[in-house]
Amino acid sequence: MSQANNGAVLAAEAENREFLVFSLGEEEYAIDILKVQEIRGYENVTRIANAPDFIKGVTNLRGVIVPIVDLRIKFHLENVEYGGQTVVIVVNVADRVVGIVVDGVSDVMTLTPDQIKPAPEFGVTLSSDFLSGLGSLEDRMLVLVDIDKLLTSEEMALVDTTATSKV
Repeated sequence: MSQANNGAVLAAEAENREFLVFSLGEEEYAIDILKVQEIRGYENVTRIANAPDFIKGVTNLRGVIVPIVDLRIKFHLENVEYGGQTVVIVVNVADRVVGIVVDGVSDVMTLTPDQIKPAPEFGVTLSSDFLSGLGSLEDRMLVLVDIDKLLTSEEMALVDTTATSKV
C-alpha cells in the first residue's frame, strides 16, 4: 500500500465513531462512548425539593455529588419502571459528572460517517436540538443523542443548582 493510500485509510478510520447503545422504552438511543465514565446499577437517590420530575435527585459517587437525570421521564415515556435492567450511565459533560437513568445498555457500536444520517425535524419524542443524527446499521435504527447539548441546555442548568444546593 502506498503512503498516500495508507493516510487515506487512517483518515477514514479516524472518522468512525463509537457509541454506547441504550434503550428507552421500545427505542434504541446512543451516545458518544468518549462521554461515558462508567455504567452502574440503579440505586436509590436523595430527592431534592422543587426539582423537576426528571431529576431524580443526587447520589454520592466516591465523594462526588452526582445529579441523576431519568431520561425516560425527560423524554416523556410511559411506564417508567425500575427493574433489574435499569442502569445509570455516568457521563462527563462540560467538566461535570451526571448520571442518566436508562432502561438498559445493550452494546458499543462503531458507526462510519455514511451510517450517520441527519436528524429529522419531527417525529421523535425528543427535541431535534439534542439529536446529532440517526445511526443506521442493517436492520437497526439508533437515535444519536448529543449528550453535551442535552445536559447543558437551559432547563438542565437546574442540575447544577440542584447538585450544588445539596452539598
